[in-house]
Amino acid sequence: MDTLQQKLDAGRFVITAEITPPVSFDRADLMAKAAPLKGLADAVNVTDGAGARPHMGSLAAAVILKQDGIEPILQLTCRDRNRIALQSELMGAAALGVDNLLILRGDDPSAGDQPDTKPVFDLDARGLIETARTLRDTGELPSGRKVAGTARFLIGAADAPIDPPPGWEPKGLAAKVAAGAQFAQTQFCMDAGVVARYMARLAEHGLVGPDSPGKLKIIVGIAPLRSAKSARWMKEKLFGTIIPDGFVERLDRAADPVAEGIAIAVDLIAELAAIPGVAGVHIMAPNNDAAVPDVIRAARASVKRLA
Repeated sequence: MDTLQQKLDAGRFVITAEITPPVSFDRADLMAKAAPLKGLADAVNVTDGAGARPHMGSLAAAVILKQDGIEPILQLTCRDRNRIALQSELMGAAALGVDNLLILRGDDPSAGDQPDTKPVFDLDARGLIETARTLRDTGELPSGRKVAGTARFLIGAADAPIDPPPGWEPKGLAAKVAAGAQFAQTQFCMDAGVVARYMARLAEHGLVGPDSPGKLKIIVGIAPLRSAKSARWMKEKLFGTIIPDGFVERLDRAADPVAEGIAIAVDLIAELAAIPGVAGVHIMAPNNDAAVPDVIRAARASVKRLA
């Protein structure tokens, strides 16, 4: 089967999903969360200490998914390791055949369940992206030491779309692209109009282009909303989240809000697939993981670009 990178390079519209590894010593607990996505998602993100709380390690979890036929995207944060440990982690990922990376800053420990934890942040996300690119492209550590073997990293960054005002420039995203980012997965942005205007502005600045090799691939974050209450909480509490009021009203009126949330997600995927430069969607489902396979199945059955 084609890899995520091959699909993106070919201009295919991808669907990625996300799991948080369990607080467990048992790989079966991990696979219970991941198995429903097998054969449906093009790749599955494995979070790295999500919420500044300990879980099964992201690299170990990514390898377990890969062994079971699920292509992982390894999330790697700057919060918990200095640059020596991060470089070692990257070498380990390459040796284990984990090629897809999403480089993140990481949640501040004060937000977690052990708030006295000391954060590291020896590198920022841009610096870690550049480190991964340098290791892959030169086979050298920043010190100049040679690294044996080969890395085939597909390097991703995080992004948060906005409705761009006049004069706005995507300087932060451009810096990540200059450092080596090849794709970006975004915060929840469930307004197709905002996405279209945002993508047009990125295109004006040369960051994206429809099915263009070498351009940044934007994978837009969406959610199968499970209730109006949940949607309102996401809008208020999750920085950068964009959810139209019309969707909240649809959920308020729905006899079955969970089914309505799935229908909203499928309709939105069809809209996003028609926007030039949008390479796919990234489905995140806070407290609603069971809905993700249903969204993917319905989208693949109804969206022409996913056929």
